[in-house]
Amino acid sequence: MKIVEFKNVSRVYASGGHELRALDGVDLELEEGRFIVILGPSGAGKSTLLNILGGLDSPTAGSVRVGGRDISTLSGDELAEYRAETVGFVFQAYNLIPTLTVAENIALVGEIVPDMLSVDELLREIGLADHRNNFPAELSGGEQQRVSIARALAKNPKILLCDEPTGALDSETGVVVLKLLLKMAREHGKTIVIVTHNQNIAKMADVVIRVKNGRIMSCEEQSKPLSADEVDW
Repeated sequence: MKIVEFKNVSRVYASGGHELRALDGVDLELEEGRFIVILGPSGAGKSTLLNILGGLDSPTAGSVRVGGRDISTLSGDELAEYRAETVGFVFQAYNLIPTLTVAENIALVGEIVPDMLSVDELLREIGLADHRNNFPAELSGGEQQRVSIARALAKNPKILLCDEPTGALDSETGVVVLKLLLKMAREHGKTIVIVTHNQNIAKMADVVIRVKNGRIMSCEEQSKPLSADEVDW
């Protein structure tokens, strides 16, 4: 089932009297429950595309429909509601609060949504049940990233948006994180969208989107995506 639809989406920024066209007439459809990787060089428009889908930015032209709703026409308050209810965010920086425990960092989501998922169930899902009372500084980078994923999942979003989620991790730790994200798509039906420079991650994807100069150069379905263990890291 189609969950995302971009129609002729452009995003133009004014800079020093010039226009920077970050996205240029993008048409794109994404299906629910897929593991999707967006590839492209720096400045290609990958993060802009992700930010518009996440309701962090708005298009200059065109429409963006998520679950049949045109989010490009929403007010600031409506976008905040959309971000709280529909999408989760995972970034390269973990953005955990150092003075809160692992469980408390995840439980913060309860201030945004009234029916968040169980913290203990999420900790079991990410394999950190024994670390619920640890502080972020007591965890490895990979463990902190798994906590940030659990926090994003706590509000039970339909779409999980990930901007270079393994960029700060070594390859072995990155594989652990990618396995968790892949599990969310395969077993829990989440739509996972990852922006990355890493070509290896694309080998695991159901759909690979290549972006250059603000345009979609290709959008390819992969009939037999590899598992994280099959990729030569």
